Amino acid sequence: MFRKTPPQTPPPNPNMPVERVTSVLGPGILWKGNLRGTGGIRIEGTFEGDITLRGLVVVGETGKVVCQTLQANTVIVAGTVTGNITAEKLEIRGTGRVWGDVIISALATEEGGFLRGQVRMEEKIEFPLETSSSESSSETA
Repeated sequence: MFRKTPPQTPPPNPNMPVERVTSVLGPGILWKGNLRGTGGIRIEGTFEGDITLRGLVVVGETGKVVCQTLQANTVIVAGTVTGNITAEKLEIRGTGRVWGDVIISALATEEGGFLRGQVRMEEKIEFPLETSSSESSSETA
């Protein structure tokens, strides 16, 4: 009779970026392939391949990413990234090393952070929306 109803949490919106880590690639792990989707990942091992995430990518101090492109809403680098980065926000920590061109809206670096490449700042970064198979089939009907 006097029971409080628990607050309802809205379902996650797949088009909204996730600004927290939801997956971890641990130290000692080598992953080859491409990563796409929505979520946040922390990389402490080695990742070889392209990354396109609507969310957060953290490359930890022991992390190493080798890619053609890394696209995410927010990228934090404390390890090494060899490849081009497109992000709304890029943060290079004091132990971070980036070899590649970056396209960003905001850049933050700590003393000791390293970037070798061209920097292009844009007012707004647009990420291509990936359509699911159900959306693409409904467009052809």
